[in-house]
Amino acid sequence: MALKSSLLIALLGLLLVPASLALAAGSCLHCHRPHYAKEGSCISCHGGDDRSDQLSIAHHDLVPGRFAWFTIAGSQPVTGGEKLRELLSCRRCHISGGKGNRLASNLDRLPGGTTPQRLFEAIKTPAQFMPDFRLDDRQLGYLVNAILSGAKMAGKPEREAPQVVLFENEARNRKNVFDKRCGSCHRVLTRTLGGLGKGNIGPNLSGLFSRYYPVTLSHDQRWTAEVLRRWLENPREIREYSQMQPVALKKDELGQLLAVFAVPAE
Repeated sequence: MALKSSLLIALLGLLLVPASLALAAGSCLHCHRPHYAKEGSCISCHGGDDRSDQLSIAHHDLVPGRFAWFTIAGSQPVTGGEKLRELLSCRRCHISGGKGNRLASNLDRLPGGTTPQRLFEAIKTPAQFMPDFRLDDRQLGYLVNAILSGAKMAGKPEREAPQVVLFENEARNRKNVFDKRCGSCHRVLTRTLGGLGKGNIGPNLSGLFSRYYPVTLSHDQRWTAEVLRRWLENPREIREYSQMQPVALKKDELGQLLAVFAVPAE
């Protein structure tokens, strides 16, 4: 009799397991209406854990709706964010969507635990050498979606060498020419000396010689070593109403300055 009872309990357990799994798999829909069902399950866009009815588990690292548009190609927040990424020239320092300079963090390989909200806050309150773009919350949300969409489209990145981080005091000890001659008005991120300069009067010069730097010259001309040399000798020869004064550099100083703007080959 005891053996028959055990077998009956085991059979009931096997019958109940699928039902419980089905219940857990649809736990999101107990509270939320389905939308964009063709895009996949709730967790494919919002994360979380749909196997549990406990909110603390089901909502763990949940992605809010305003940051979940990156999963839908062509959505307005993604396309708007991509336009912002180009306008702000984020790729002059960052890799995003498989393209860009590696002067700052690779946005396709964000550290584990980086949530969309943390990314939002990092752009809103920028690090020391990152420009303050003064975006409103809607624009910030769009940019976060573009960054996440770019990382998704880039797929699993290839191996890359660890990025060297240079702290401010190291660069200061080297008495570099940028700090002496340019740093009162400009800032720049460099491969060899880290962040240089303290000024915000002039534009941020990070990635100046790369194709990702904003087009700031006439006729879509790009900055090169020769253009920069001519600019420093007489800015108004290139831009008639420039307020910048000529900067007289010795030959060795010019060479050191040009090396500051070198960017990795793509």
